[in-house]
Amino acid sequence: MARHIDWSWAPRGILLGLLAFAIFGPLANLLLWAVAESWYFPHTFPISYGFSYWAKVFAPRGGAVDALLTSVGVAALTVALSLALAIPAGYALARLKLPFRALILLALLIPNAFPNLPIYVNLARIFYELDLNGTVLGVVLVHTSHGLVYAVWIGTAAFAAVDNELSEAARTVGAGAFRAFLDVDLPLAAPGLLASAIFVFLESLDEFTGTYFVGAPDVNTLPLLLYTAGAGGNYQIASITALVLLAPSIAFMFVVERFLRADVLAKIGR
Repeated sequence: MARHIDWSWAPRGILLGLLAFAIFGPLANLLLWAVAESWYFPHTFPISYGFSYWAKVFAPRGGAVDALLTSVGVAALTVALSLALAIPAGYALARLKLPFRALILLALLIPNAFPNLPIYVNLARIFYELDLNGTVLGVVLVHTSHGLVYAVWIGTAAFAAVDNELSEAARTVGAGAFRAFLDVDLPLAAPGLLASAIFVFLESLDEFTGTYFVGAPDVNTLPLLLYTAGAGGNYQIASITALVLLAPSIAFMFVVERFLRADVLAKIGR
C-alpha cells in the first residue's frame, strides 16, 4: 500500500524555520565577528579565529571598561530617579480616584510617540543653555523621560494587583496610612516594581540617540562606543561591544519572567 505523507506540518515548519533564522541568524553573525581575526570577501566564514580583539576592547586604552562603568552608573541613577517618581505616582494612579487618570497614563507615552531625533536636537539646545549638556545629570534626565513609561505603567499595575483589603486590615489594627503602605502595599508590589526597574535599566543601558545629542563626547557609554566602532568599520570591536550589551538583557529577561506575574500584566493600562 502507498504510504500517505501528511504535509500539513510543512507551512508551520517553514514559518518556524524562517523565524529562527531571523532571530538567531544575526546573533550567529555577531558571534562570528567577535572571534574573527581575519574575514573578508569572498570568504563565507572567517579565515582565522582568535580573541585578540577582546584584549584590545578591554585594554585600558580600549575605553570599553570606562564606557561600561559609565553606562551602568547612568542606568542605576536612571532607575533610582524613575522609581522615586513612579512609586508615589503608581500608588496614586492605582488607589486614588484621580481625574483624567487615563490621560495621565497616556501622557507618559508622549516621549515615545514622536521621532526622537528632532526632540533630542531641541533638547540639546535647551540643556546647553542650562549647562546640562555633556553631563551625567543631563543624560540621566533624558533616560528618565523614557524610563518613566515602564516605571509608572508597570508600577501602577503592581499596586493595582495588591488587594486593597489587606492595607485596610492593617489600618483597622492601628497602622497609619504611610505605615500600611510601607508594611503591606510596597512589599506586595515589590516584584512588579523590580520588573519595572529592570526594564528601565535595560532601556537606559541601550539608549543611544539621547546620549549622543546630550552627553557626547564627555559622557561616553557603550552604545556610543558601539556606534563609533561600527561607523569606523571595526566590526570585531562593534560585535564584542554588542555582546556585552546583550548579556544583561538576556539575564534580566529571566528575572522579569520570574517576577512579573500574570495578575500584574492584566492590570497594565487599566
